[in-house]
Amino acid sequence: MINGNTKLIAHLGFPTHTFKAPLIYNPYFEKNGINAVVVPMGCRPEDFPSFLKHVFRLSNIHGALITMPHKITTMALLDVISKNAQVAGACNAVRLNADGALAGDMFDGEGFVRGLVRRGRKIEGARAVMAGAGGVGSAIAASLANAGLSELALSDASAVMMDGLADRLRLHYPALQVQTGISDPVGYDIVINATPLGMNDNDPLPFDVSRIAPSAFVGEVVLSREITPFLAAASARGCQYQVGTDMLFEQIPAYLEFFGLPTTSAEELRAVARL
Repeated sequence: MINGNTKLIAHLGFPTHTFKAPLIYNPYFEKNGINAVVVPMGCRPEDFPSFLKHVFRLSNIHGALITMPHKITTMALLDVISKNAQVAGACNAVRLNADGALAGDMFDGEGFVRGLVRRGRKIEGARAVMAGAGGVGSAIAASLANAGLSELALSDASAVMMDGLADRLRLHYPALQVQTGISDPVGYDIVINATPLGMNDNDPLPFDVSRIAPSAFVGEVVLSREITPFLAAASARGCQYQVGTDMLFEQIPAYLEFFGLPTTSAEELRAVARL
């Protein structure tokens, strides 16, 4: 029940009709008696810089979830930026610190990494290859680097995006070996599709699956379907895999920790979600 003591978490993006976070967070808050609420707020890009500052002047604001198209814009509006957000070049969570500073972090990649670790896979010292160096790919790369990955090979249709991510990784994680323009998955422990390929039936596969080792872990970011053609082919080779929605549910416990709220598991969130 929303009342005068309810902690407000703004969900900022545009348009709002695709927002799924309120359908996950709010049932969880209700079930566990947490007096907080996630409220979708449709903010157009031209209004966002001023609106973000003003929304954090509300006396009952607790934080904000940031989604498209504001993740990159938010970076210039923050006082404190986590290393993950700096490497990703984008932010998807903002809170007001006790000293009044706006602090931002990025959790898209954290969700991917937590799902991988929960399946018993080791990241430290592992080698990964990833197709896609955009927003979600950059976030995954940042979290993998933070978890101790030893080598990351990147490919992307945009050389500018790919090289930019590689440069940020080398700056913040000098021990990480970063290679660009590589899409051959042979010899890699972790193979990641961070592109939209797989949303449509006629999309080409992001990798030559016949060259992925059956022992490799395969990850997907496409949310529109659980088993993409890429995951189906990888599964047929015997690969352990993670579906795109796993990344969504696995990152929410990290968000809750960031906001100082009681955290939970991805399993509980799936059980209570009203998607």
